[in-house]
Amino acid sequence: MILYEYFRSSAAFRLRIACNLKGINPERRYIHLANGEQRSAAYLAVNPQGLVPYLVDGDFALGQSLAIMEYLDETHPTPPFLPADPKARAWVRAFAQMIACDIHPLNNTRVLGYLTGPMQQTEEQKNTWYRHWINEGFVALEKVLQNRRQPGPFCWGDQPTLADICLVPQVANAQRFKCPTDAFPTIMAINQRALALPAFDAALPAKQPDYPAPGS
Repeated sequence: MILYEYFRSSAAFRLRIACNLKGINPERRYIHLANGEQRSAAYLAVNPQGLVPYLVDGDFALGQSLAIMEYLDETHPTPPFLPADPKARAWVRAFAQMIACDIHPLNNTRVLGYLTGPMQQTEEQKNTWYRHWINEGFVALEKVLQNRRQPGPFCWGDQPTLADICLVPQVANAQRFKCPTDAFPTIMAINQRALALPAFDAALPAKQPDYPAPGS
């Protein structure tokens, strides 16, 4: 099993958490997005979309972090990423998609690069854009968490699910861009509890082999 990833990609961050929770140790291959390696002919031959993460499992290959995580959950069912109850499972999927489909796409590398490139926005304008969409998304996430039927230390109950796997990387992004988080106590409490688990902590960007050395 081969996982193509990049330390700063929040979607790849999700996959690192997922693999750690499942006890899966794929071969890691690093695609440096800031250097444009995702647009190289060599990588496009592997993944025509030119994104990370990307999983190759024997003769099977798959992009899109949510799809990869559900594939891993079905092929390595312990511990489960989704609750057994259909309604709870749907809630967890919906929460994960609020992050992966609504917040993250507005703030990913391609969009930010287009803002400061062809759109000629300043760095501060780009950061204002980023913080706006983080705040909009977190306001909704906080309300959803406060109203959930199965409260607990994690997003849904007593064990991390797909929802927590998506939430923690998004909080890391918010903190990197200095987004205010005081208005989101439930989100931040769940994030802190998740990061206390080795599977989440070991997946942090700064702990990855491709994280740049100081001064580099």
